[in-house]
Amino acid sequence: MQNRIEKIIQTLDKHKAEAIESFDLREKDYFVDFAIIASSLGQKHTTALLDHLKTELKPEETFNYVEESGDWVVVDLGDVLIHIMTPEYRVKYDMETFLTSLADGKEGEVK
Repeated sequence: MQNRIEKIIQTLDKHKAEAIESFDLREKDYFVDFAIIASSLGQKHTTALLDHLKTELKPEETFNYVEESGDWVVVDLGDVLIHIMTPEYRVKYDMETFLTSLADGKEGEVK
């Protein structure tokens, strides 16, 4: 599992994603084992990062579902969820606070 996470992070990093964070959610009450968040440089970069993930992770990874908008892409790999967002969306939706609280076992304490 750790090798998969590292490969995803390396792919994002290689293609200039910023502020990449991973959250270990195993043993937590969440529907995936890991979540990864990365910032893009803008809408076109968000789409380009998704294309790079598809190219570099297949055929090892199965993309179960992909939700795309120009500002936010969500990739469901089954046990790993990847969020790629423009900086504005990342600030607006603040997924880090939720996922950090969940990973720390404080799901009920999100403020």
